Amino acid sequence: MKILFFSAKPYDKVFFERHNHYAFEMEFWETHLGPHIANAVKPGTDAVCVFVNDKLTAEVIKTLAERGVKVIALRCAGFNNVDLEAAKKYSIRVCRVPAYSPEAVAEHAVAMILTLNRKTHKAYNRVREQNFSLTGLMGFNLFGKTVGVIGTGKIGTTFCKIMLGFGCKVIASDPFENDELKLRGIQYLPFHEVIKQADIISLHCPLTAENSYLINTSAISAMKNGVILINTSRGGLINTKDVIEALKKGKISALGIDVYEQEQKLFFKDLSGSIITDDDIQRLISFPNVLVTGHQAFFTEEALSEIAESTLLTVSSLLSNKVIEEDSVLLV
Repeated sequence: MKILFFSAKPYDKVFFERHNHYAFEMEFWETHLGPHIANAVKPGTDAVCVFVNDKLTAEVIKTLAERGVKVIALRCAGFNNVDLEAAKKYSIRVCRVPAYSPEAVAEHAVAMILTLNRKTHKAYNRVREQNFSLTGLMGFNLFGKTVGVIGTGKIGTTFCKIMLGFGCKVIASDPFENDELKLRGIQYLPFHEVIKQADIISLHCPLTAENSYLINTSAISAMKNGVILINTSRGGLINTKDVIEALKKGKISALGIDVYEQEQKLFFKDLSGSIITDDDIQRLISFPNVLVTGHQAFFTEEALSEIAESTLLTVSSLLSNKVIEEDSVLLV
């Protein structure tokens, strides 16, 4: 059985080969999957394994089906980049990894909050230049602050528990309320009420057609002045231009993003010798109160091990017509 990996990096090869207990033949391509490369998939490829910036349109899926591909495996939780109706039409099974190390992403979100608040990134650079002044490094105690969490799936739930440990008041918005969190004192409120009350807002929901640009001018206007906004979920949840205006006016006091709506052109690449023509990301990077990481939140030893093991087990089960134990991993 053969799996072809797209958007593959050296670390993908290391972890998938380490966890290949199923005798898969594996091939790793650095290019992303899209209409430009789908025709290069050779007959005899049983499965393709893709990541967040691969584009599985109806055209791509039709081409994969013609070449005999039976499974599309997403080595991530999000699936907004896959045309599921097309996959169903062409009888290709689609699976994902919904539950890999939620601690990895949740802890990264917390790290962004702490960095932006206490300005440790600035202090680090100052001290290296023998500047020990504290001017401009003032932060605030997290204890007692109200943290609004949008989405309380596995990652959002983990994030809520961490913030409770800081002594924060945590409020949340999600169509499906978590009884365990409610027992811990977390209050569920409508989205607009959460963003109205919160000192810090962290996004942990999937991207859907309904919540695209969830954070826009209207939503921002309802927020507290000086709110901190964190997004480790999907770039399309935020209207970047609207957030830039809010940063310029001071409505948003700090922004931490590990995702970006046009990240497929930037992230996972070394562009240090290139001219980046994306004016929005250049503007964001220029703000002293903005922290951008390149889709790094998932990037821990534990998470990569879980992603590889879970993905290979699921693909093996699907190709062998075995029952999948967790329904949440199957999309089609």
